[in-house]
Amino acid sequence: MQAETMVELQRVTKTYNMGAVSFNALDDVSLAVGKGEYAAIMGPSGCGKSTMLNLLGCLDRPTTGKYLLGGLDVSTLDDDDLSTVRGACLGFIFQSYNLIQQLNVVENIEVPLYYQGRHPDESREIAVALAERVGLGERVYHKPFELSGGQQQRVGIARALANSPLVLMADEPTGNLDSRSGQEILALFDELHGQGMTIIMVTHDEGIGARAQRVIRLRDGRVEEDRRNG
Repeated sequence: MQAETMVELQRVTKTYNMGAVSFNALDDVSLAVGKGEYAAIMGPSGCGKSTMLNLLGCLDRPTTGKYLLGGLDVSTLDDDDLSTVRGACLGFIFQSYNLIQQLNVVENIEVPLYYQGRHPDESREIAVALAERVGLGERVYHKPFELSGGQQQRVGIARALANSPLVLMADEPTGNLDSRSGQEILALFDELHGQGMTIIMVTHDEGIGARAQRVIRLRDGRVEEDRRNG
């Protein structure tokens, strides 16, 4: 039985204008990622990876074509509506963690819940449970500067899970980590995938791509290869 489609690009082009010159960062791209899939977006610098992640993450919109997120056409939503969808449906994990240095672990995890208007008691309960889920149950009151890089990324993952997202999106999530910490984070992604989470990860690392269920390789704004591992 075919999995429910979580994200779908239908003949999407993204054009940027640089003065008198325009170029297509994405050029007539169509693809779909099903519920529970773990997909790696790969390719050389300038191939369109970041543009694709920005579109999939509702940080930008296509010039032409459609983007369906959980069956909703978000292609033409205005900035406020895109922001609402982003906060409700997506979780983001960044290479540089993007934690708030003045907040401790549990408070950082609570940030998305605050913007959703959750009750503080409910937010705290969710955040503590997520800290424990990513192995930081004994570090909930530590500030980011008191944590290793791998631990900070675990906070980032917990924060991304706080809103129970349809899709988890990761941009080079191990790029700032040593190899051991990176492997621990990738093992956590494997665990989340095993629990049914839909994951889309941008990476330049072939070893990381090999761990994903599927590799979508871009070149010059087009899908050059779309294959399943194993």
